[in-house]
Amino acid sequence: MNILITGATGLIGSHLCKHLANHHKLMVLTRKKEKAFTILGHHVNAFETLEDIDFNQLDIVINLAGEPIADKRWSKAQKQKIESSRWHITEQISDKINEADNPPHTFISGSAIGYYGRQTEPVDEQHNQPFDEYSHYLCKQWETLAKKAQSDKTRVCILRTGVVLAKHGGALKKMVPPFQFCLGGPIADGKQQMSWIHINDMVNIILFLIENESLSGVFNATAPNPVSNNQFSESLSETLEKPNFFRMPEFVLRLMFGEMADLLVFGQAVKPKALQDADFKFHFPHLKPALENILGGR
Repeated sequence: MNILITGATGLIGSHLCKHLANHHKLMVLTRKKEKAFTILGHHVNAFETLEDIDFNQLDIVINLAGEPIADKRWSKAQKQKIESSRWHITEQISDKINEADNPPHTFISGSAIGYYGRQTEPVDEQHNQPFDEYSHYLCKQWETLAKKAQSDKTRVCILRTGVVLAKHGGALKKMVPPFQFCLGGPIADGKQQMSWIHINDMVNIILFLIENESLSGVFNATAPNPVSNNQFSESLSETLEKPNFFRMPEFVLRLMFGEMADLLVFGQAVKPKALQDADFKFHFPHLKPALENILGGR
């Protein structure tokens, strides 16, 4: 099949391309072709603008583009960058799909569990009382723009992704070093829930949605067993065989990151009910085996 991927050089996209490359024709949207070829190889077709892509020739579009949300303090300029990097490309794709006479049959578009905002009880896709804060505002508009592509010819799948765990990049790239220097520990009171997913399961979810063409709508891309930040820190400490007693106080996070600290201080236990109802099988449903698989060779 002909598959277009945005955000292909990112953590999820680069892993996904490795699985799709041998069986499909891949097209990637990128700002820098040479970077894409270096990361993904020259077997992909790289484009710098959607105007150069004929959507009548596409079977699937996978939209994973977006400025990292937790890398910097949320200044007004940074929020605009975060928003435009998601909303603009998603709106463009939906418009291109709607304009095509023979549009792609599948549009898989990224979102995040930030859609739910902070929660104190477990939530799944049917939860309809999100906490009204910036992460919800960002994800709601992102999803709304993607859903514009839904039609009799095109199904839309929305992925509300949790914390993706991988050996190179992602959240563990920031979490592991403090533990390696014996400076690791929980964040704030450590009671906040963390909804995570192993990179292999993340990729397999996308492959599962590609293969099961009857599926559409919202899917929580999270492992079925979320943990508290205290539990996460303990498991990471045990896996790395390093101590776990340097707690990061909330006020320090507020000084460092401002409003963005909300992502670290508050959490939610997000359940992947829609995927489990569709009989998707997680290879890593529990955190400790997932961390051992990822970090065991360190």
